[in-house]
Amino acid sequence: MKEFPEILGGSNKSLALHLIHRVLHIPNQYLYLVADQYFYNKHSPVEIRDSFLDLLGDVFFVVPGVVTARYHRDAGAPVYFYEFQHPPECLKDTRPAFVKADHSDEIRFVFGGAFLKGNIVMFGYPSLPPVVDTVQGKVLGKYVSLEGFAQPVAVFLGVPFAKPPLGPLRFAPPQAAEPWNFVKNTTSYPPMCSQDAVGGQVLSELFTNRKDNIPLKFSEDCLYLNIYTPADLTKNSRLPVMVWIHGGGLVVGGASTYDGLALSAHENVVVVTIQYRLGIWGFFSTGDEHGRGNWGHLDQLAALRWVQENIANFGGNPGSVTIFGESAGGESVSVLVLSPLAKNLFHRAISESGVALTAALVKKDMKDTAQQIAVFAGCKSTTSAVLVHCLRQKTEDELLEVSLKLKFFTLDLFGDPRESYPFLPTVVDGVLLPKMPQEILAEKKFNSVPYIIGINKQEFGWLLPMMMGYPLSEDKLDQKTASSLLWKSYPIANIPEELTPLASEKYLGGTDDPVKKKALFLDMLGDVVFGVPSVTVARHHRDAGAPTYMYEFQYHPSFSSDMKPQTVVGDHGDELFSVFGAPFLKGGASEEEIRLSKMMMKLWANFARSGNPNGEGLPSWPAYDQKEGYLQIGIPTQPAQKLKSKEMAFWTELLAKRAAEKLSPTEHVEL
Repeated sequence: MKEFPEILGGSNKSLALHLIHRVLHIPNQYLYLVADQYFYNKHSPVEIRDSFLDLLGDVFFVVPGVVTARYHRDAGAPVYFYEFQHPPECLKDTRPAFVKADHSDEIRFVFGGAFLKGNIVMFGYPSLPPVVDTVQGKVLGKYVSLEGFAQPVAVFLGVPFAKPPLGPLRFAPPQAAEPWNFVKNTTSYPPMCSQDAVGGQVLSELFTNRKDNIPLKFSEDCLYLNIYTPADLTKNSRLPVMVWIHGGGLVVGGASTYDGLALSAHENVVVVTIQYRLGIWGFFSTGDEHGRGNWGHLDQLAALRWVQENIANFGGNPGSVTIFGESAGGESVSVLVLSPLAKNLFHRAISESGVALTAALVKKDMKDTAQQIAVFAGCKSTTSAVLVHCLRQKTEDELLEVSLKLKFFTLDLFGDPRESYPFLPTVVDGVLLPKMPQEILAEKKFNSVPYIIGINKQEFGWLLPMMMGYPLSEDKLDQKTASSLLWKSYPIANIPEELTPLASEKYLGGTDDPVKKKALFLDMLGDVVFGVPSVTVARHHRDAGAPTYMYEFQYHPSFSSDMKPQTVVGDHGDELFSVFGAPFLKGGASEEEIRLSKMMMKLWANFARSGNPNGEGLPSWPAYDQKEGYLQIGIPTQPAQKLKSKEMAFWTELLAKRAAEKLSPTEHVEL
């Protein structure tokens, strides 16, 4: 039936004859004989459809079967003939009601399927793959078992939550996915959103918690999500839902890098990993109604709406949704916390190493970059409408070429840092993000849900300097070079040139050792880009009366790249291996690392269940109140106080002094 979707609801004689001619290649002059045999005195569309299907069955199976049986009989051999007429009860929800005994239905009975159906009771493993209803149609998944767990996890990969954002839907808000009337196979990974294939590959290999790397494909048609549910789908379970938003600077990354199996199985939660448009496709903005931007964030909202409408059928509770993400995913979570459009779509939030005050990922507007994109694409930009229309005509490959020319994720060592844009960020569009994050936070007008905000001890320890091309191959640095590099880091650090010597002196001035100076310079970048913005957001959230928790991750995972120095403890992204249970999927981890991962999964899932990460057998995690308690996660894991408080005081005073002196009155700077 999947080959002939046009006749599912019924057919007429002319359509049926057209399909017969197309499939069986019967000459036109003989079609009337077929019509007389099968469609005589048949008038209703349903009767004609059923007769058409009978004809196909006769041609492909019945006639060849009978002819073969007769030959066998006439040769004197014992022959028995049967017609199977009983549709399996277990498949009735997977196909149209008018289908009775379908091709191969007898196999389930020949091999004792009726006795195997009890597997879920006897062994905790169902014999039939899971099929779940969604608003758009049915989806087929697969069961995957994790060692040590009797109940398997039902996995659905590549479930569409929006229409493919192609043609006129490029640079437009996502639209609901089209419905389908068959069982959609959702057992293979969806393509990642269009991006630089090399950058995407590197990030995926560095961050994945899988034992084996999955083959990566890229496409503009990428608005899909993956679901991992440990729920017994025959019952009305109401498990907490954890929706993961991947990182990658809003320009690379994908959902399938992160396998939700271990987290789902260990903590009995439904894990959903979502994709969203990236780079030009996701964040191109003209700053007006023709191209507001933030398309990727609108995709995230569409995925959350899909979860609200459908996750109950997967055993999830739409009233208990936690969004969590890392890096640009953490920034996305923070933006959704601030966005009026996200109200009631989630109930708790976790930002790992990224918030809406992360300077590189949020700008007031990106009109200059829009002009740059126009030049690279060969588009006129006389008006925004003309530019958007021209870019919509470009092929995916042509836009990818433009992306590569923009050199995302690359530090520009030679140009004016104020004109360098290594990322295509979130913008103030007046709708999703009504004002700059600082203003929204100050006004306390945001979704005041329970919130975990955290950073890693050495955010600039290895990965980010390596990916962005910092010239730090030697293990040493002098103070003058440090000041220069801090200025070149303006697009991500937002520190004015005249303040860079003061900052360098503060961080590097206490030692003459050039090796230590390099380490201190990287600490400074970590503070400016991640530490200070994260603490600032946490303080605002706390002051608005929302339950807030902070952490600092301090561990070197065994799964890190061999290129990463062992001295780097808590690099950007290092916590991901523990959060997603890499020791239980990759293998080879120490007992220490296994315990750390179990603990982090439990903390995160407890928070998803109740808004409080604390629980029996876990280190006490103080709420982030006026005492500014937080959790140091590592070996050991222990509570502490006043994360980055000295650094906060220094940067706040430095920038306030600069603002008071009005060195650059037109430029707004805040961390």
